[in-house]
Amino acid sequence: MAEIKNVLFLCTGNSARSIMAEAIINDISINKGKFRGFSAGSHPTGTVNPLAFEQLQNLHLPTAGLRSKSWEEFAGDDAPELDFVFTVCDNAAGEVCPVWPGQPMTAHWGIADPAAAEGTDFEKHLAFIEAIRQLRNRIELLTNLPLDRLDNLSLQKHLDLIGKS
Repeated sequence: MAEIKNVLFLCTGNSARSIMAEAIINDISINKGKFRGFSAGSHPTGTVNPLAFEQLQNLHLPTAGLRSKSWEEFAGDDAPELDFVFTVCDNAAGEVCPVWPGQPMTAHWGIADPAAAEGTDFEKHLAFIEAIRQLRNRIELLTNLPLDRLDNLSLQKHLDLIGKS
């Protein structure tokens, strides 16, 4: 069996996009067994956005153990060795990140912040649905890559292209 790859999704607040990405990749990996997802933030809010949590539950995605946490948890000696780190918000992409154990491959997969959506409750819900759709599409592309057949340069090109999809 192939080695499980650890994936960290980063956002500033770690309350919506990165949390949703963590849940999505862990759900997809239940069947494929190739990835384990984590999420963190540079300035975590300390809570999961209620609309993010609600959308995950509506889609029957795993929510146990989801929490808003600092990216410092993944930079220490006892942190899991990371294979991939993806920023999902533009703010986190512009920040100086810690040194990650394992020298992971990185890419920016920017997604509009659904928590910043304005309008009616329905429009706010739609923003979360759209963010989950985009994240799921990108994560499915990642989990279907033939990792064992790609050199690092080719893999990096694929990761960057996924972020533009």
